[in-house]
Amino acid sequence: MILSFFRKDVALEAGEALYAAAVEQARSAPLYADFGVPDTVEGRFEMIVIHVYLILRCLREDTPRAKKTGQKLFDAMFQNMDDSLRELGVGDLSVGRKIRTMAENFYGRIKAYEETLTSKAAEQDLAKSLGRNVYGDEDAKGSSDLAKYVTKTAAFIEAQPAARIAGGIVQFPELMGTS
Repeated sequence: MILSFFRKDVALEAGEALYAAAVEQARSAPLYADFGVPDTVEGRFEMIVIHVYLILRCLREDTPRAKKTGQKLFDAMFQNMDDSLRELGVGDLSVGRKIRTMAENFYGRIKAYEETLTSKAAEQDLAKSLGRNVYGDEDAKGSSDLAKYVTKTAAFIEAQPAARIAGGIVQFPELMGTS
């Protein structure tokens, strides 16, 4: 009985490792320098959302391990967002509202990106969606290059064994800029 207090939560560790990998990729310089993603709090949030979403796509299978890891990844992301808002000086009373808005934005973006990735819609549809969300302009200059990157990354992650991802290990493709 007492040993249960000392057991590791494997899904928690996997979710946190996946979140760390997503954040590391989301902070890659070529996203900002070459693709023109705004290097702002909002721009970084958008890149984290994209990378976490691409991992979550592979964790939606029906195995309990994958579902639990996906939930822990989601939890790690929003705990980090909560911590970041507090570090930025957002008052305790408004953090909850801001996190709720971020979660709504996250789900909205997932829906938009999923519709374009699962339907094999033209990459230009994904580019428009990314343009709206990331750049604030459907026809933004870097959106088509970013759409190519997202499509390539989705396929790259999907090719990895789901059990490995559920275990907390994911790889991203090398990020090559447009220059």
